[in-house]
Amino acid sequence: MILKNKLIKVAMIIQDYLPRVGGAERQLFALTPLLRDRGVEVAILTRRYPGLAQFELINDAPVYRLPFFRSKAIASLMFTLTSLPVLKKIRPDVIHAHGLLSPTTTAVTAKRFFGTPVVSKALRGGVLGDLNRLMKKPFGVARFKNLQKQVDAFITISNEISDELISVGGVRPERCVFIPNGVKLDRFQPVSELRKKQLRKQLQLPDGPIVVFAGRLEAEKRIDDLVQVWPEIQQRYERITLLVLGTGSLQQKINGMAVGKNVILRGAVDNVSEYLQASDMFVLPSVSEGLSNSLLEALAVGLPVVVTAIGGTMDLVSHKVSGWIIQNYTLQSLRDGIFSFMEDLSLRDACAKEGQRRVVENYDLYSTADKLNYLYQKLKCS
Repeated sequence: MILKNKLIKVAMIIQDYLPRVGGAERQLFALTPLLRDRGVEVAILTRRYPGLAQFELINDAPVYRLPFFRSKAIASLMFTLTSLPVLKKIRPDVIHAHGLLSPTTTAVTAKRFFGTPVVSKALRGGVLGDLNRLMKKPFGVARFKNLQKQVDAFITISNEISDELISVGGVRPERCVFIPNGVKLDRFQPVSELRKKQLRKQLQLPDGPIVVFAGRLEAEKRIDDLVQVWPEIQQRYERITLLVLGTGSLQQKINGMAVGKNVILRGAVDNVSEYLQASDMFVLPSVSEGLSNSLLEALAVGLPVVVTAIGGTMDLVSHKVSGWIIQNYTLQSLRDGIFSFMEDLSLRDACAKEGQRRVVENYDLYSTADKLNYLYQKLKCS
């Protein structure tokens, strides 16, 4: 049952948005209609890239694209300055910043002018995480201390991020609200073997084992490593196929590396759920993650997963219980993780079942929407 309170306006500030797609963008896109069902009116402020409209409706939510300056020296400042007239026009009850850097800076500046409560969501932790990147900038420590005074609540999506904000950033624990990303369980769910065969035919995928990677084709995802070790894996399992979903700066490189290696590249697809349901295993060897949407989706459809020991992944996956964790990453350990699941079917099936159970119990997108709505209502009334 959906709990609807008084209509509340929330301005979402995010550096990139559709058609540019990443984890944060996908999560916001999926949440927008669910929040609307709960009485939350969403408006999105983001950067305007060449060829994109200054204003449009996406998922029935207004998207305001602000001028994008390539010079890092002025980009954040200009984004903040150009956002203020839009926020004055929207008059939101809450500003939700997606990311501790530029979006939160913009949000707290708006709070000084308009008194609007601010929610700041840290997108990931670790070496490449929001807090570490901010702290390394000139006057970063002082900048974060200033942000702390203005932010009403920090949303964390993993225990790693919570620990960093508290132990490194000095944020009081009661100001950290744990609201992990969620997945639409009515869309991402296991299918029968018959349906799996039908999907493979429909998607023009081969018979034999299929290992899938879904995500941005960027260096931090180590997709090039996965393609590099693939000939060794194929040497042992002749009919095995690597299916790669996504686009990114490494796309041309991956296209070249994949030639003759039984690797299928499908780019960005709208029907990710069907590709996952047609696969047998999911691999994500990332350097850094907040809480991977692709991982949540893979677990939700019942795939065994091979992942690195990072970020929110560690909240979801326990080694040989709900997946295979690569503790000390090397090309050999990546290859061996895939080999282990290929050779031990009972372990693979048990991990897949437990991983799916954890997602169903703890990472339902509808629950994420409920928690956000509760937080917004609380801040509006405070």
